[in-house]
Amino acid sequence: MRSLEDFRSGKPSSYPDQSVCAEYACAEFGLTFQDIDGGTGLVFSVASPTRTIYFGAGRCSWYPQNNATASTLASDKYFTHIILERAGAPALGGEYFFLHDRHRAHRPAGHEREDALEHFRKLDASAFVKPLLGSRGDFAQAIHGEASFRSYLDEVAQSYDSILIQRIVSGTEYRVFLLDDEIVYTARKYPPSILGDGVCTIGDLLTAHNAALRSRGLSPVAVTADRDPSLDFVLPKGKRWDIPGRMNLSAGGTMVLEAPPSDAAFTLARRAARALGLRVAAVDMFTDIGGDPQAMRVIEVNSNPSIRLLEQSGRSDLILKIWHHTFSAMGLLVPPI
Repeated sequence: MRSLEDFRSGKPSSYPDQSVCAEYACAEFGLTFQDIDGGTGLVFSVASPTRTIYFGAGRCSWYPQNNATASTLASDKYFTHIILERAGAPALGGEYFFLHDRHRAHRPAGHEREDALEHFRKLDASAFVKPLLGSRGDFAQAIHGEASFRSYLDEVAQSYDSILIQRIVSGTEYRVFLLDDEIVYTARKYPPSILGDGVCTIGDLLTAHNAALRSRGLSPVAVTADRDPSLDFVLPKGKRWDIPGRMNLSAGGTMVLEAPPSDAAFTLARRAARALGLRVAAVDMFTDIGGDPQAMRVIEVNSNPSIRLLEQSGRSDLILKIWHHTFSAMGLLVPPI
């Protein structure tokens, strides 16, 4: 049996992680994998003797067992929170606002850019803001002060047409990955960090970090010296400095396979996935909010989650489990009795 590393070997860095995992799973389950885009991995097919299914990278879903309505609802952070609250699954909530006038006639009043500023003021000019339909942590950050908020709106409007404004909440962040009602794995999230070299200031290291983010199409870290004077300090060699805010893997964060402190998190994750009608879901949540071990809320629900963590953690068994679920749901494999 070839290892997952064998299938990764020789692939360009741009080759999608899930395409590698799909090819690996096909070899394990006796299915035929075919890259149909000249070796990019962006479009491929998986075939059994009787059926062929096509997959695509980018915005395409890796999980066709999630129906289109459920996936679309989950991709909209406001829709998600409304549905979760109604289902008794506490979420962070928030209000949505549009950044452009187009389509204004098709939406209710009170959700325009000028309304966003008024709402921000009601939150004492401090809030966590992110694109309504964003992913990978792009432009997800805490904003303090009206000037910073106005600048943020100008910048995010170049890439997105709407935002969600939430109260700032702190807690311990976890991801719970589910297949139907089964918990496949749980992971604790940690913030990204920079490593000191004894020469560069924290600000200099952040500049390099931001350049790497931009090269991957992600917004930079929004930390300024007026809010954090430590940016002018030289970070000792080997010393780590945590970058506040988003903890997404794509933005440099880390995840470690680790269970939440109580089964209540599993109950909340299952309730959230059921409410949205998702068969595959990664539920991100805060636990221990404000130091209260009983306080937890859903941050968001991912209907097309990455499983790169499992490859990094050497858990190819779980990668196969997830792809077996997909292939079975699509009629490529006979599901286990």
